Formats: sequence, structure tokens, C-alpha cells
Amino acid sequence: MSAVTSTVVRLKLSLLRNGLRQSGGRRAAFVASAVVALLFAALQLVGLLALRGHAHADAVALLGTSVLALGWAVMPLFFPGGDETLDPTRLVMLPLRPRPLVRALLAASLVGIGPLFTLLLLAGCALSVAHGTGAYVTAVAGVSMALLVCVALARTVATANVRLLTSRKGRDLAVLSGLVIAIGAQLVNFGAQRLGSAGLGELAPVADVLRWVPPASAVGAVRSVSEGSYGTAAAQLLLCAAALGLLVAVWARGLTRLMTSPDGSTLQAAEPGARDRPAGGLGRLLPAGRTGTVMDRSLRYIWRDPKTKAAWVTSLAIGLIVPVFNALQGTGSIYFACFAAGMLGIQMYNQFGQDTSAFWMVAMAIASPRDAYVELRGRALALLVITLPYATLVTVVTTAMLGDWARLPEVLGLSFALLGAMLATGAWTSARFPYSIPQEGHKNVAPGQGSLAWISIFGGMVAAALLCAPVITLTIWLNVSAGGDAWTWLLLPVGAAYGAGITAIGLRLAAPRTAAHLPEILTAVSKG
Repeated sequence: MSAVTSTVVRLKLSLLRNGLRQSGGRRAAFVASAVVALLFAALQLVGLLALRGHAHADAVALLGTSVLALGWAVMPLFFPGGDETLDPTRLVMLPLRPRPLVRALLAASLVGIGPLFTLLLLAGCALSVAHGTGAYVTAVAGVSMALLVCVALARTVATANVRLLTSRKGRDLAVLSGLVIAIGAQLVNFGAQRLGSAGLGELAPVADVLRWVPPASAVGAVRSVSEGSYGTAAAQLLLCAAALGLLVAVWARGLTRLMTSPDGSTLQAAEPGARDRPAGGLGRLLPAGRTGTVMDRSLRYIWRDPKTKAAWVTSLAIGLIVPVFNALQGTGSIYFACFAAGMLGIQMYNQFGQDTSAFWMVAMAIASPRDAYVELRGRALALLVITLPYATLVTVVTTAMLGDWARLPEVLGLSFALLGAMLATGAWTSARFPYSIPQEGHKNVAPGQGSLAWISIFGGMVAAALLCAPVITLTIWLNVSAGGDAWTWLLLPVGAAYGAGITAIGLRLAAPRTAAHLPEILTAVSKG
């Protein structure tokens, strides 16, 4: 290993280690995330090994490898997973040539939970189709090559887009990528439903194509060796190696351009209409006093901040696509409409992270738990301005498509209760687990805070589901009890009242914590 490579790998390990030393909560979040990810990977590995000998095991292995590669290509751009500690733009002032830097960053990318997770799944895919000593030897080379292709693909895409968010127009265009992810996820869902009814044989035509598409071709080579087709296996491995070389070359070229061209942030200019209000004349309709000011500021963030806007567009798109697409297939349920409330409620999480270092101005205006409560209440009301009518619209549209108008009141009640629970847990996690959202670059979480972000979001979502248990229990009881259908309309006022009440309780519980830990929150959201 060259001096540059070893130095960069040690740098990543040091950044990870120092990030975990900052607090016990961060260490706990990292360990919990690692355990969950590795446990899931281990279960998938066992499932893939169980497919050995199945007629369509190769189809599952090839498709699984391709999905992994696709995940590596898109996930680092929109989610806080992946390599969050090394940004090549931070090395721009160092006398490093592209090729040594590419080797170093590629080696550093192999350190972490993500690469280990991918390695386990790739090993499962390869072993599920391996039969014989030659196939096992080929599996070692194929898995290694497939992992390198996944990492290089992620680095190439990330490098090409690392400055996409540094210009206003480029960041606004990036918002549309959320729609691509939403539609792609839904297509995967539809495919899984079709396989559940038609069987794995439906994957055979896709597998015939994927066996020649890197990195799945590396797993296809293992299958070919198992069948005695050594020439085909060699061609598939060479194809994967060529793809790896091409990705590295494109990555090196993009890295050179990235580290030698001027930063778009130095070329910013005033844009027409920058002084417009965030939502037309909505500002005039907001309440007076601090509550209206906080709501106005939050709406401006949604309208102007590219990363906040991207998160909102993605949530709005997925919240509509999931129930509507399922309804179009005829397999959906009216209860899928609650998905919109859940996706939009996530926007309440990490409220202070979007302020970044400017949170000090908010902190200066908070002198008591009452001030913190008004601040959190204003932010929650700003979200309700968008989420409440949108969740209602999605529910009505889904109901109209399914023609199940009798269940509209109960689904609306469930949506309102879920939204209230999400706002409550979002306020609490914003005060308890704040993390920074870097303004520059493509990462949504500052280095060392990725695990903290994941545990905050998923922990809050689980807590919100538990808080909705009374309304869910009441819904089930009314639907299964004799004569209960006549009273399901009560779920609308009950759900709305429950959501409002749980939101108020959550805000009041989060306010003292916010007021007492303003310096810690400022430190957490100012990183990156």
C-alpha cells in the first residue's frame, strides 16, 4: 500500500474514531445501526445460501447484485449513509496527483459498515450459484471485483455531483432526482408483488441480460464456471474488469476537473425575485408575533434552501405515488393513504439542523422553556400548513380511486393521528438528537453523524407508530365488532383530537430540553 493510500485510510479511521468519541449517544447510535445492518445482511446471506440448487437461484443472485450496484450509485446522493468522512474537495490544497488520490479514496471507501454489508450480500449471491472448486475460486475474484465496481460507481457518481448543490439553479434541478427515486422504489415494489404471484420464473429473461451487465457479470461468471463454460466465465470477468477500469478513469477525470475548476459558490449572483415571500402572499395570513415569524422563516427554508426543498419534494412525491400506484394496480388499500402523513411528518425531524451555524440567532432569542415551546410550535404549524391539506388530498384521491367512501373518515382520522405523533416525536428528537446538514457538497449529514441521523429518524418513526396504538386499536375494534361500522365516522374527530393533543404534549416535553441544551444543539448543528 502506497504512502498516500495508507495515510488516507488512517485519516478515515481517525475521523470515524474521533466522531464516536464525542458522545456516548453517538457511539450507541453507531453500534445500534451497525448491529441492525449486519444482522439484516446476515439474514440475507442465509436466505441466499438456502437457494443453492434452486432452478432460479442465478436469477435472484444476478438481480440482487444489480440492485446493490444501483443502491451504491444513488443512495450516497440522497441519504446520509455511505462514505461520509472523506470529501475530495477538502484535499484540493494538497499536492496530490489524481491517480494516487483515486487509489487512496477507493481503498478508504472499503472501510465502513456499508462495504461490509455489501460484501456479505455479494458473497451470498456468488455462493448461491457456486458448485465445485473452480466456482469457489472464481467467486472470490468475482465478489472482490463486484465490490470494487460498486464502490467505484458510488465515487464516480458522487464526484460528478459533489458541486451540484453549490449553485442555486443546480440545486433546484437536483430536487427532481427525488422523483426518480420515488418512482424507482415504487417500480421495485410492483415487481416484488408480481413475483409473489407469478414466481421466480419471471426473472429468467432479466437474468439473461444481467449476466452480461457489470457487476452482475462477475456473479454470472461463477455460474458459468459451475456449468463448465470457462470461456464464457472469462469473458464475463473481463467485462466486469473493463467496467471497473472505465469507472476509475471517469472518476479520475471528474476528480481532476473538480479539484482544478473554480467553486460555484464564488460565482453567485443576485437572483430576480429573491425577496419574494416563500409562498406568495401567505406571509400576510400568518399569525402575529413570534409564532408567525417562526412560521415565515420555516416556509422560507422550504422554498429557498435546496436541500430542504429536495427533502420536501421527495416526501410529497413518495407520499402520493405509493397509495395512488397501488390503487391503480387494484391491489392497494385505502390505509396506504396514511403513508403521505408518515412521509411528511418526517420533515419535523432535525428541525434545528437546517439552521446550521445560524442557529445561534435562534438560541439568542430563547430564554426560557416557554420561548422554546413557541419556537417549536411555530415550526410545527409551518409544517401543518403544507402537510395537513396534502395528507387530506392524498386520502381523498386514494378513496376516490378505490371507491371506498365509507372508510374515508376513519382513514383521515388515522392520518391525522399519525401526523400528530410524527410532529411530537420529531420535536423531541430535534432537541435530543440534533445533527448538522452541510450546506456544501452532496451529503445530508456532517461527517461522523450519519448513525446519529439514522437512529433519530427510525427511532422516532417507531415511537410515533407506538403513540398511534390507541387510535389503531380503536379502528381495529370498530371494524371487527358487530355494528361497529356504524361508528367508524367517530375516528375522524377522535384521530384529529388525538393528533392535536399528542403534538401539544410532544412540544411541551421537548421545550425544556431545547432551552436547557442550546449550546450543545448549536455545536451539533454547526459541524460540517
